[in-house]
Amino acid sequence: MRFRRKAKLDNGINLTPLIDVVFLLLIFFMVTTTFTKETRLLISLPEANGVPAEDAPQTVELLVNAEGNYAVNGENLINREIKTIMAALKDASGGNIEMPLIITADADATHQAVVIAMDAAGQLGFSKLNIATQQTKRQ
Repeated sequence: MRFRRKAKLDNGINLTPLIDVVFLLLIFFMVTTTFTKETRLLISLPEANGVPAEDAPQTVELLVNAEGNYAVNGENLINREIKTIMAALKDASGGNIEMPLIITADADATHQAVVIAMDAAGQLGFSKLNIATQQTKRQ
C-alpha cells in the first residue's frame, strides 16, 4: 500500500500586509508633512547665482506678490499705499531701523511695486536691505 504524505504547510510569515502598512504610513507622512515656509501670499522668486547669505536672527520681511499686494512678516496689508507699508514696517521693526529688511518679491511682480517697497524702507531709514532670490536650476 502506498500512503500519501501530507503536503507540508509553509510556516513562513507573509510580508505582503506588512509592506502594505509601511507604504500607507509612508504616504501618510509624505502628505501631512510640509517642507516649505508657508506664507499668505503666493510668490515665485526670481533666480540668481551666488552664495546664500546667513539668516539674521531678527529680520523684517516685506512680501510683494505678482498682483502687487504687500505683506509684512506674513500679515497682509489692507491696501497698497506707501503710508500703509511704512506704518507696517515701523510696527514690525519696533522703530529699530538697524534691523535687516528682506524684500521678497514675486518674479512676476511689477517693477513699480518693488520700487514702492524700497522707497518705503528708504523713507523710514532702513539701511540693511536684502532682496530674496532663489538658486538657478542648472540644466
